[in-house]
Amino acid sequence: MAWKVGGALASLLVLIWVSNSAAVAPASETAPARSAAAKRETWRRDYRAPTAIPFPDANPYSEAKAELGRRLFFDPILSGDRNRSCASCHVPALGWGDGRGRALDLSGGDMELRTPSILNLAWQERLGWDGKFRTLESVSFFPITGAGNMNLPVAEALRRLSEDADYARAFAEAFETSSEGLPQAQTRIPSRATPVVTQERVEAALATFERLIVSRPAPFDRWIEGDEGAITEAAKRGFDLFNGKANCAACHSGWSFTDGSYHDIGTATGSDIGRGRYFPNAPALRYAFKTPGLREVSRRAPYMHNGSVPALAAVIDLYDRGGIDRPSRSADIRPLGLSLSEKADLAAFLETLSSEPGRVPALADLTADTPRP
Repeated sequence: MAWKVGGALASLLVLIWVSNSAAVAPASETAPARSAAAKRETWRRDYRAPTAIPFPDANPYSEAKAELGRRLFFDPILSGDRNRSCASCHVPALGWGDGRGRALDLSGGDMELRTPSILNLAWQERLGWDGKFRTLESVSFFPITGAGNMNLPVAEALRRLSEDADYARAFAEAFETSSEGLPQAQTRIPSRATPVVTQERVEAALATFERLIVSRPAPFDRWIEGDEGAITEAAKRGFDLFNGKANCAACHSGWSFTDGSYHDIGTATGSDIGRGRYFPNAPALRYAFKTPGLREVSRRAPYMHNGSVPALAAVIDLYDRGGIDRPSRSADIRPLGLSLSEKADLAAFLETLSSEPGRVPALADLTADTPRP
């Protein structure tokens, strides 16, 4: 009889062990899922939209200056033949680029580089594919005076604007100050220390307007703010890849998806050496080009500094391969080993960075106080 009792007790203990194991197993299996969810929430915090548009102390915001910059940006008066404006290459509906592989010169040929988008420049310090511009203000007259671009000498640009009564009035309103430095609109005391229209004032007005070119909220932003239905599950997996296995966020970081820096991603060749042109003794900067932001990226094909990649899927393939292995190549660029489904998830995520179709993709309101993004 004892052996029967002992056998029954042993069977009971086995059942209890199996039952407990079954209860514990699911919790153990969900630990990786909990860890992945925690990582995702940590990453999401890095992509919250800014609450203010930064303006430099040397060129603070004013509504009159922003409106003047807007007029100058869209007016072909600043081109030699009066047929080209800033908006000819920086087209709002094309993510403030031009949709071409390389910028179009006056003869109908191609320039060396692709027209960069001017989205979210207020948050960037050094500008240009090769970093030649220290400030946004310093950019303006490079295309205006460029022989293959707008082809208008500085002196002629200032003469045209000075002789236009509406522009002369707009410059006076935006810039005239009293000896105390207060706006003329407040003091009514005009200053005659300098001409009304100067190169520095043209640069300041254009830069003030361009700092207002800020991405509108996209589905991604609604998801970041807590709307779980704003993007698909595929896009969420793509976000995890972007920050994890694919490591895109090493360079395409933060709300505007750029670190503002320069890297060799292993694509440029020959004399196309980017930032290395200015730092010939810095191996890491040879073939290094600026990290572009990714806002409105689905509207901004083709891609890369020279427009050499036609579609987002091809961009993902390029990064998956890892680029040319050479001393200057960024340490963050390497073969990724992405599966087809992972590539599709990354593409789904990148699509969420564009605002709703049919709207001008970015432009803050011109207001009396400094506008908000």
